Amino acid sequence: MGSSADSLTGVWHGIYSYPREVASVSFVATLIETATAVTGATHEPRATGGSANQMLFATLTGSRRGNAVSFTKTYDGDNPHYGTVAYEGRLNGERTEIEGRWHIPGVWSGKFLMIREPGREVAVSRKASARA
Repeated sequence: MGSSADSLTGVWHGIYSYPREVASVSFVATLIETATAVTGATHEPRATGGSANQMLFATLTGSRRGNAVSFTKTYDGDNPHYGTVAYEGRLNGERTEIEGRWHIPGVWSGKFLMIREPGREVAVSRKASARA
């Protein structure tokens, strides 16, 4: 899929917004790209259905085709307020931003943006290769 600098592997800082008057939520995602598969995990503060001091964790599975990135985020646990969310976005030319929409079919949707610092994904790839 090109050089390691083209990979999505790395730590991304993101934010997603709701379609109504609900505060945006920031999150941190760790992505690992292998060929066209994208996997990873996120953590974020709980936005609804409990204490705002709680952290929520989720796993990611998806794919990348060129600049199109899609993944499903599945929250850990059995809280009825959090389940599975589909994300579809576009990667910018510098490979530092993914912007798009998230949706929960039949419920609601909103926008998201994920950003990483240029060059950091190369260091993450090198560390992963050194451990293998």
